[in-house]
Amino acid sequence: MKPLARMAPSLGLVLATCASPSLCDPDRHEHDHDRARHAREHGEVRPVEEILAAARAAVAGEVVGLELEREHGHWVYEIKMIGEDGRVLEVVVDGADARVLHWEPD
Repeated sequence: MKPLARMAPSLGLVLATCASPSLCDPDRHEHDHDRARHAREHGEVRPVEEILAAARAAVAGEVVGLELEREHGHWVYEIKMIGEDGRVLEVVVDGADARVLHWEPD
């Protein structure tokens, strides 16, 4: 299996933006990608490479998942990692400035 960093350009972003019921329909993923692209193009979120670097600096381990969500009016990346001890962790990174907000067992 390739590390996520090498696969990231071809993966795109996985989004979970169910802030309102209208966004939680089966066809929402198409709209989510548009929202993510818009956020990146307008400087609302940092590039994925910066986000992953911040997460790896905070937690040693392998990245196995990435989501971009809108929470309380701010974009956050939720990154799933397998820590060196084998535990799955969720690292939450602010999308605007790549600051690690917190991490916890998932």
